[in-house]
Amino acid sequence: MISRKRHENLLVTSLKRSPVTTLLGPRQCGKTTLARKIWTSMGGTFLDLERRSDQARLENPELFLGSLFGLVVLDEVQRMPSLLEVIRPLSDREERPATFLLLGSASPQLVKNASESLAGRTEFVDLSGFSIEEIGSSNTEKLWFRGGFPKAYLAENDVSSVVWLEAFTRTFLERDLPQLGCFTGSALIGRLWMMLASIQGQVLNYSSLGRSLALSYKTIQKYLDILEGAFMIRRIPPWFSNSCKRLVKSPKVYIRDSGILHNLLQIESPYLLKGHIVAGASWEGFALEQFFNVFGNRNCYFWGTHQGAEIDLICIRNGRFYGIEAKFSETPKVTRSMKIAEEELNLEHIWVLYPGHNTYRIDTSITVCPLSCIQSLPLS
Repeated sequence: MISRKRHENLLVTSLKRSPVTTLLGPRQCGKTTLARKIWTSMGGTFLDLERRSDQARLENPELFLGSLFGLVVLDEVQRMPSLLEVIRPLSDREERPATFLLLGSASPQLVKNASESLAGRTEFVDLSGFSIEEIGSSNTEKLWFRGGFPKAYLAENDVSSVVWLEAFTRTFLERDLPQLGCFTGSALIGRLWMMLASIQGQVLNYSSLGRSLALSYKTIQKYLDILEGAFMIRRIPPWFSNSCKRLVKSPKVYIRDSGILHNLLQIESPYLLKGHIVAGASWEGFALEQFFNVFGNRNCYFWGTHQGAEIDLICIRNGRFYGIEAKFSETPKVTRSMKIAEEELNLEHIWVLYPGHNTYRIDTSITVCPLSCIQSLPLS
């Protein structure tokens, strides 16, 4: 079994600190496996709300949950959102006989309900697929092609991985989307999803997407909100500053899991991927997801000007600005955009994440770093 020590430690710490912890992530990313591991070591009660027998035990939830001790895990809690109102008074008991761990496939409504019903009582922990930190640097290329979903990454071969990803995307469109409150035809959302894959790493133009699908600007925004809430896409917001330059004010969009991206684009082998026109954008999205896995996405932005200068990511830590660039190249070079961003934003340093193995400087404040060493970046 692949160890997920970072997330395990985050969960254990949160469970000790707060009466309720909410673990969110897409289906099949390993939430249940991780929760069962912690539950096995701590003891308590595990309820899977997709099972009718466990649903039946909650016919009188106040009485049943109020009688439990230790760790109480509620898997697929989005199926019974009314439980959040029941958990609120139980989490306020002074003696705190039970600690609750809620698992749910990411849903904007679930996050909203938990934030409102359990305000000040719950901590949120996000879980995505496997990361380089978990699978080891020697498997970076395999992780990039197959993506981080455990069953895709651990498949017997690339063909089996592609078959699983195809089934996952179909199930997501036909079964999961209605559960997330989207009752639009799966074919329409599927076309939108494929269009987003084709513009991986580009600035979003809602109107252009709407015209292509004969949908309004607001409808496109609604569907993107659903896909983002389900951890399928990521929008990186733009950074605004008091600059004389005309800045891009729309977010960039990425398919979060590289395996899903390649499946949507029908890239069925690592060989085809390396020669594909989307390879650079795919590597960029993959590298940024690895960064977010380690450092989180708080205070992270995309920066670009209408004159063409841009940097993939700027992150702000303790008032200092750092730049992150992802380059699918064995010999990244200093670019004009890097120098403009460095001067305009007063960047402390720029790190260029690439698929090579050596760390070296290409300028006074620009360092090329292997993606496998991302956890060692000195952001402080």
